[in-house]
Amino acid sequence: MKISATIITLNEEDNIREALASVRWADEVLVVDSGSSDRTVQLAEGSGARVIKNDWPGFARQKQFAAEQSQHDWIFSLDADERVSDELQNSIAALRQMTDSQRADGYRIARRSFYQGRWIKGGGWYPDRQLRLYKKSLGRWAPRHVHESVKMDAGARVEDLRGDILHYSVQDSAQHHRMIGERYAPLAALQMFEEGRRTSRLRIATAAPLGFIRSFILKGGFRDGLAGLTIARFAGHHDFLKHLLLSEKQRAKK
Repeated sequence: MKISATIITLNEEDNIREALASVRWADEVLVVDSGSSDRTVQLAEGSGARVIKNDWPGFARQKQFAAEQSQHDWIFSLDADERVSDELQNSIAALRQMTDSQRADGYRIARRSFYQGRWIKGGGWYPDRQLRLYKKSLGRWAPRHVHESVKMDAGARVEDLRGDILHYSVQDSAQHHRMIGERYAPLAALQMFEEGRRTSRLRIATAAPLGFIRSFILKGGFRDGLAGLTIARFAGHHDFLKHLLLSEKQRAKK
């Protein structure tokens, strides 16, 4: 079982070394960079990774490009702001000892996020399982603008793997706010629009409170104290903004 670990980057000099250190066990480490102006490429090469430069086509397409450029059929996809936990590394090592017939074709892995000085339990942020270890001959990244994921072929066997991907995505609340306004809400609105989904004044008006309730109460965000409250508040803001942006696209089309 030969595994290629793939990471896509753009100006990730603060993260790339630790991300690469957490996948040293892989048979190949491939970084696909989309034009970093900082030391990302230099640090990646210095850490022993093979680096390919490719213009930015979007998250899913860049990750698919990385998989296609890899040397091995088994792909482990990691983001630059993520790390492999010791338990997960041990689980992958155990897979290597299995026969082909014993292994599944893809594995979902829980992702645990670090936010406001603590590991988050609720709010829909955990376990947040992601299909990150898979055979590229049987799966590919679905072409979505946001929340990209691997879609396996019909009949492929997918199982859960013990251990976590450790996620350090948000440095502070100001960055969290910017990410929603500049990336996630606009991309979510575009995805919804292209899928033919539409919104209304009532949906815009209720999006924020419903998003807050879903995150803080229904998904247990209250267990995380102030961090859970902050996450729920931003979840409501994200839902409001994506519906507002979607309504603007609807008016523009008319």
